[in-house]
Amino acid sequence: MALEPMGAFFARRLEGYDEHMLRDIAGAKKFYPAAAALLPDFPGCRILDLGCGTGLELEFYFPRNPAARVTGIDLSPEMLEALRSKFPDRDLDLRRGSYLELSLGEAEYDGAISVESLHHFSPEVKLGLYRRLRRALKPGGYFILADYFAADDAQETAFFRELRELKRREEVPEDTLVHFDTPLTREHELALLREAGFASVEITGNWEATALIRAVR
Repeated sequence: MALEPMGAFFARRLEGYDEHMLRDIAGAKKFYPAAAALLPDFPGCRILDLGCGTGLELEFYFPRNPAARVTGIDLSPEMLEALRSKFPDRDLDLRRGSYLELSLGEAEYDGAISVESLHHFSPEVKLGLYRRLRRALKPGGYFILADYFAADDAQETAFFRELRELKRREEVPEDTLVHFDTPLTREHELALLREAGFASVEITGNWEATALIRAVR
């Protein structure tokens, strides 16, 4: 198994990406609309979408709130172009880059969302992101996370061990961002969000390995 840089991985899989996500991920046809349904729906609200990709979640959100102002961040310019072509008449601010590095601002967003994107990072990296994300939300704003999780501590540990071994074997620097799944357990994810300072963190839905989490600033 050869490791691929994150952005290149998704760019090469743009064709058929939406169909693959909805067809091959258990529960996707339910958790995408469920995640979108939890976002604020008042006109002009500001939404941050981390790892927005082609905007599958926005296909369910914009019919509810066509006047929302959405900032989307993604590594792949090809994905961002596909998203823009879907919604040419919507208020979109699309930013190419890593949400681990780009500024998220301070108290700018009424809501934030990330769907099937954050299962590639270590707890330390996620904690830093969640602290920045909390600061980016307005008072009372909240973050919706739909992602897949490890079944237990042993599986979580095995994912990270395998990634370290692959990087060592392929001589990939430890801090290089590659596409390899390292999901945490639900319990560890909730603990990180609480440690980052979110006042209320709860699971609102489960679909096999995927859970839907709402974290209120």
